[in-house]
Amino acid sequence: MSRVPAFLVTGIDESAMAAATIALQFDLPSAVVVRHDLDAGAGHLVRTVSDVTGLLEREVVVLDHPCTSCAVREDVVPTLQRLAELGRWQAVVAHLPVTADALSVCRVLAWDADAAPDVRVGGVVAALDGEAALEDLLGEDVLAERGLGTLPTDLRGVGEVLCGMVEYADAVALFGDVPDAALDLTRFLARPRALVTRDWPGMRAETLLPGVHDHDATEAWVAEVHDGPSRAAESRLVWTLELTSDRPLHPRRLHEQLDVLGGGPFRTRGCFWLASRPGDVGVWDGAGGQVSVGVQGRWGRSAPVTRILVTGLRRDDHRQELRAAFDRALLTDAELAERGPFWDVTGDGLEAWLGPVRHVA
Repeated sequence: MSRVPAFLVTGIDESAMAAATIALQFDLPSAVVVRHDLDAGAGHLVRTVSDVTGLLEREVVVLDHPCTSCAVREDVVPTLQRLAELGRWQAVVAHLPVTADALSVCRVLAWDADAAPDVRVGGVVAALDGEAALEDLLGEDVLAERGLGTLPTDLRGVGEVLCGMVEYADAVALFGDVPDAALDLTRFLARPRALVTRDWPGMRAETLLPGVHDHDATEAWVAEVHDGPSRAAESRLVWTLELTSDRPLHPRRLHEQLDVLGGGPFRTRGCFWLASRPGDVGVWDGAGGQVSVGVQGRWGRSAPVTRILVTGLRRDDHRQELRAAFDRALLTDAELAERGPFWDVTGDGLEAWLGPVRHVA
C-alpha cells in the first residue's frame, strides 16, 4: 500500500488554523481530519477525528507532560499512522495543537521509518491572522502573556515561534484583512518556493495528493548553519541584512550588544562563533525583541563562521545600527594579533545561556 499523505496545519491563531483546515478538507474531499487541542493546565490532549460524514471520534488523552513535543510523540504521530493504515481515506489533514510546529512531526516521519510507516508528509501549511500578522511576527509578546504557552512560565516569544512556522511551511495562508506589509514580510521569511497567499486559493486534489513538501529544501532553509543564498536585499516594504564574518565574536562585547542585535522589531536567526568557545556552534533565534541563544553541536572540520540573517520592515529600518553593533562585537585586528581566534579560558560570562566553557584541545 502506498503511503498516505498527511497535511499539517500550524499556527498560533485558532480561527486561522480552522479556516486552513476546512479549506484543505474541501480541496481533499476524500480526506480525514484529525485535530489535537492541548490543555496544558489540565495536562491532557483532546483529539477529534472527522470526515465528510461527520464526527468519528473524540477522546481525551492524558499526557506524561503537557507540552507540544510530548503531544507529538505520544499521540499525533501514532494517530496519523492509525488513520493511514485503515485504508479508508486518501489523505489526512492534521490540525496540530496551537503553537506546535510541524518540524518535529516532519523529522520523526523522515528519520524514523518505524514511527509511521504508512504516512508521508504531503505538505505543511502555516495559517496566520492577517490583521494581527505584523504584531504576531515582530511584536514583543511572549506566549505566556497571550495565554498560548504550554506552561504558565512559557517565555518563548510569539514572533520567534510564528516566524519559525512560516519558515518551515510549504504554504502560508493569511486570513482576513491582510496589510501589504504583512504579506511582503511573510514572503521574505518563507522558503523561496513556498506559496504565500491571502486566504486560501484552493488547490486541486491532483496537485495536493502527490505532495508539495520538499523535506531537504525545507531543512536547508531553516538550518542554523545556513550556507545557501539568502533572500533579495529589500523590497518597497521589507529589508533584509546578512551579518557575516569569518572572525570570532568577543564574548563580553557580544553580551553588551545583545540589546541592539536582538532587541528590535525584526526577525533574526542563524549561527555564530565565539573566541572563548571556538569549537561550539552557537545558534541564534529571535524576533520582536526576544532572542534565544544556545549551543548546538561542534564545528568539527567545518570552518567556523557567524551568519545571522535579519529581516524587518522599511518603516523600522535598523540596518545601520545593527551593522555597527555587529562590527563592535567582532574581534579587532589587534586582538587577533595578540591572542588569536581560539581562546583557552575558564569562563566568558555567557555560561547562563551557553553552558560551561570547553577547554581548547
